[in-house]
Amino acid sequence: MKSLVLLTTAAVLAASVPAAAQDAPVRLNQLGILVDGPKRAVLANNSKRPLPWSLIDEQGRVVASGRTSVFGPDRWSGEHVHQVDFSGYKGSAKSLTLKVGDDSSRPFSVAPRIYDRLPYDALAYFYHNRAGTPIDASLVGERWARPAGHATERATCVSGADSKGNLWPGCPYTLELGGGWYDAGDHGKYVVNGGIALWTLLNLYERLSASNSRLFADGNATVPERGNGVSDLLDEARWQTEFMLKMQVPEGTRLRLPVGAKQTTPGLTFTDIDASGMVHHKVADEKWTPLPQRPHEVRERRVLFPPTTAATLNLAATTAQCARIWRTIDPAFSDRCLRAAERAWAAAERNPEVYALADFTGSGAYGDDQLGDEFYWAAAELFASTGKPAYRAAVERSPAFRAPVQGEPSWPGTAPLGTITLATVPNALPPLEVERLRGQIRAAADRFLAERKQVGYALPFAPASGWTWGSTSNILNRSMIMALAYDFTRDSRYRDGVIDGMDFILGRNPLDRSFVSGYGVRPMQNPHHRFWAHSLDKALPPPPPGAISGGPNSTNMSDDVASKLKGTCAPQKCWADDIHAFSLNEVAINWNAPLVWVSAWLAEHQQDR
Repeated sequence: MKSLVLLTTAAVLAASVPAAAQDAPVRLNQLGILVDGPKRAVLANNSKRPLPWSLIDEQGRVVASGRTSVFGPDRWSGEHVHQVDFSGYKGSAKSLTLKVGDDSSRPFSVAPRIYDRLPYDALAYFYHNRAGTPIDASLVGERWARPAGHATERATCVSGADSKGNLWPGCPYTLELGGGWYDAGDHGKYVVNGGIALWTLLNLYERLSASNSRLFADGNATVPERGNGVSDLLDEARWQTEFMLKMQVPEGTRLRLPVGAKQTTPGLTFTDIDASGMVHHKVADEKWTPLPQRPHEVRERRVLFPPTTAATLNLAATTAQCARIWRTIDPAFSDRCLRAAERAWAAAERNPEVYALADFTGSGAYGDDQLGDEFYWAAAELFASTGKPAYRAAVERSPAFRAPVQGEPSWPGTAPLGTITLATVPNALPPLEVERLRGQIRAAADRFLAERKQVGYALPFAPASGWTWGSTSNILNRSMIMALAYDFTRDSRYRDGVIDGMDFILGRNPLDRSFVSGYGVRPMQNPHHRFWAHSLDKALPPPPPGAISGGPNSTNMSDDVASKLKGTCAPQKCWADDIHAFSLNEVAINWNAPLVWVSAWLAEHQQDR
């Protein structure tokens, strides 16, 4: 019953958070500070000279002191910033205050373990957002229980005229598509975004297995399958895998699809192709549903979107992972996954240029016109699982195999996933090649750490083009890369970088906000979500603990809330805790998955110096 205790504790914490806790000028991780790690705080102050700081315990005694480091003007926060490093304090305490000049922090703790609960709450996000099954009060509490959304779901392909007047012919079949995870604030289920989220959870399982970790051992997490002798992490991942398998096109199917076109324009040419083994891009509501909306009350017709090469490769990659992970756990399921993966790979090779162009309302596009990274990723997973020469050849002819890891993983940028797998999962590559790939990961981590010097809040994230939609996931996916670099080297710089990233997400930021619901004094409370919508309907719940907001976004401010901030906010301050702010405050599976991965890694490395 460990996870229920953890969840209940977090729920009480979430319920007790004031609606608008007062802003504190001295910004720190609101969950606390690790004894065994860097201890940093940030203050916005216009003084050009260092300021004195004192760390004061509960009895009013000064236990450490020093002077700030003046960072100066910070383009990302729009502030003149002072940094405080009190890493010299080696004690632990439940209630410390950091006084900097005339300003003081809230009381905070320095403790040896602060991340024990977060991995479980972050994983519970996925159970909360399962489609096709009731969400059980005995697991999540009455507040978040609900009937099954889309308890039965059958759909055929969208057809007719799109927004550009192209006439889509549809498909000659209907598929049963129950299960899976709702993607984000809406009720769409997307293979492309589901793919990277699923990979992240499965990769975490492989990493934990390699270290004989007990995290997510059967019975520890909030899933109805607990007690079946299988890791709770795999139970959750299988729910999505089973759905994605249903999205594969039946054998012997020919469809008319646009081939080669990368943009939706009037006059698309449709070509008759063998679509057997390809994968449908998504299933979603025909029209956007309003806020709020309980999943079981949705009456909008569900439509299936045409298969795409990107979705096909996402299935190939993740079911190849499935095949090796379940090989000894459930051999029949493993074989089913491998058959699906190899069918998908063959279909993608046969149809390498079918892009997501069906431009109909009601769901996100998730369009991607550069698929070399998906081919590399899928080939890497298939090679790691089978060792077959054909997949090795596909890996080695990909430019991504030799190229540096350019950035953090993302749903349209999946090449790092292939490199991570080849560098960490036992495979038939020569040891020197595996070490070279690990070097690519370390080099990327070094570049991320170097960016920390450019940011007043000491964050290893300084994007040249501004802060993007889902910026918190960029930070977390970078943290995964740095965590792997630490695993390879035991160099504490990388661990410090991971901690800095999580410090920012949990409160050491210019907004003095935690972007994770239920965590910290000022957590996100009003995500863009149709069911977690208490700000619109008091009968509906707030988010449960462990959901992460997409975070600041200065480059795509497309909702009504964000558009009013456009041009008036520094990149790190372009955010609002508002249910209507979908470009700033949505939640999504591909953002919560790296929160699970990174918080689990931190839970294992809290005392590691």
